[in-house]
Amino acid sequence: MTFARRGALAAVSVIAALAIPAAASAHRQWLLPSATVLSGADPWISVDAAVSNDLFYFDHVPMRTDAITVINPDGSKGEIKNPATGKYRSTFDVQLSQPGTYKIVNTGEGASASYKLGGEVKRWRGSAAELATAIPKEATEVKIMENARRVETFATRGAPTKEALKPTGRGLELEPVTHPNDLVASEPATFKLVLDGKPAANVEVEVVQGGSRYAKAAELKVKTDATGAFTINWPSAGMYWLEAGVRGGTSTIPNAERSASYVTTLEVLPD
Repeated sequence: MTFARRGALAAVSVIAALAIPAAASAHRQWLLPSATVLSGADPWISVDAAVSNDLFYFDHVPMRTDAITVINPDGSKGEIKNPATGKYRSTFDVQLSQPGTYKIVNTGEGASASYKLGGEVKRWRGSAAELATAIPKEATEVKIMENARRVETFATRGAPTKEALKPTGRGLELEPVTHPNDLVASEPATFKLVLDGKPAANVEVEVVQGGSRYAKAAELKVKTDATGAFTINWPSAGMYWLEAGVRGGTSTIPNAERSASYVTTLEVLPD
């Protein structure tokens, strides 16, 4: 189905998230836009941002908005408007003042470490800048992990464009083959994952349909090929959450391993 036909149908900070205790690691972070394909002279969207047990329901903690940014269709930096954070979710608005595709993204990096001190295993989590003074000099068996996380979603006013979709070359990122705002239930979609700008091969991608609190959600798992590409056959229309994670790439912290993850929310429209 063409974009024109679809147009007729449509007419945490991460550092804060990384600071959530390990017990919350099973929870899912997400950005949920009120719409992804819009028309008109001055459209706006509202976005919910949260970390939850059930996808797109507010039942755990909010995602902080201080590290959320907007990439405009021309590649310039936009801004979120009217941000507010409550007990279980944050909300904000984005004005689509330019025609084309916007990327809404929450990125950040942090570090975690484990070590032995006085015969006891100690654990630490914080920013990379704090690491130098966080671990005692007499500590042994020190293991350091640099963590990078990217959470995204997309919205398009009018015809889709590609400038905002360009990878930054840092961390795990999505490089669309199929445009993320041109998804239809009856058509497979292909994307690529890149790590520091290079193909992320043999990476498992989890795909979960949201909004299924009282029924079993559709869940898929696919793997990237040697070029980082993967294809999804959508079970039905709806909002979908995608997550992938890798170990590797170049760490900015000496003697550290690196963990990078990527999350996006995509809307798949009916035929």
